[in-house]
Amino acid sequence: MRKVAGGVFCAIYLYLMLQPAGAASLIPGGQVIGLELEDGSVSVAAFDDRCGDAARAAGLMVGDEILTVDGARVTCAEDVRAALQRSDGSVEVEVQRSGGACSLTVRPRVTSQGPRLGVRLRQGVTGIGTVTWYDPQSHRFGALGHGVNDRDGKLAAMTGGTAYRATVLSVKQGERGQPGQLRGGMDDGCPLGPLEKNTAKGIFGTVDTGWMGQPLETAAPSEVRTGPAKIRSTVSGETVREYDVQILKLYPRSSPEGRDLLLKVTDPQLLSATGGIVQGMSGSPIIQNGKLVGAVTHVLVNDPTTGYGIFIENMLDAAA
Repeated sequence: MRKVAGGVFCAIYLYLMLQPAGAASLIPGGQVIGLELEDGSVSVAAFDDRCGDAARAAGLMVGDEILTVDGARVTCAEDVRAALQRSDGSVEVEVQRSGGACSLTVRPRVTSQGPRLGVRLRQGVTGIGTVTWYDPQSHRFGALGHGVNDRDGKLAAMTGGTAYRATVLSVKQGERGQPGQLRGGMDDGCPLGPLEKNTAKGIFGTVDTGWMGQPLETAAPSEVRTGPAKIRSTVSGETVREYDVQILKLYPRSSPEGRDLLLKVTDPQLLSATGGIVQGMSGSPIIQNGKLVGAVTHVLVNDPTTGYGIFIENMLDAAA
């Protein structure tokens, strides 16, 4: 099981193909899943325990994006392996990091499987999030209620991807000025299905085996009211629970960032476990009056008990 932080993505939604008004019926989610988005980038995820000393000594760092190896452009892990096979000693590795681009000289470790750089590579962007809804007929799902961004803060230009089974291992509680975070383990040996679409209002895909539950009708924005509601989230292991929230405010015009409503966590159990809304909970479905009305998307940095949500109708529009 690979450990990943949930901050890249905040919580995931399960998605259904857009249906005529009043006809949509979705199984609400709340499960945490792992996401791996391929976007043509390859970065250093960790150093190999047995042969990573040379790479570390050469100056490679976790998080470095590998741009070229011996001048050959890198767009996937196989590009790195091919360049190492062509090398006859040291290789020049160009990387991008927060301080800018730099070139490092690394001597690969020769193994029975061929030369190895001594690092574990990550393709694209990975993280955990929370399922919002699932359509048992089409097996499609949607996630996050907002897009997955690349390292530059722009919407990742996804070329493919995979959803995986995941577990919440620990929680960093949210504090004023310090957003909290779900820390999870993503089982990359247990894929759930392919990712197909990354949008500003959610990420969508298909699962081979979906989630069980009672389908709920979706609510139009005009049906949502200020007042009590519930969210479904996983903040420990794989157990989904419902928690009390209050919808404080509705915004008359849809926000491009998925900020259609303001909500506050009031459930003592969730406040004790997380301090409120934390990264990794984005996509937690919001249920009011027996209908699926939306999903959690963002937390207020200065008040972790309060955050924003997107109307479910706007997620469905983005998924269509």
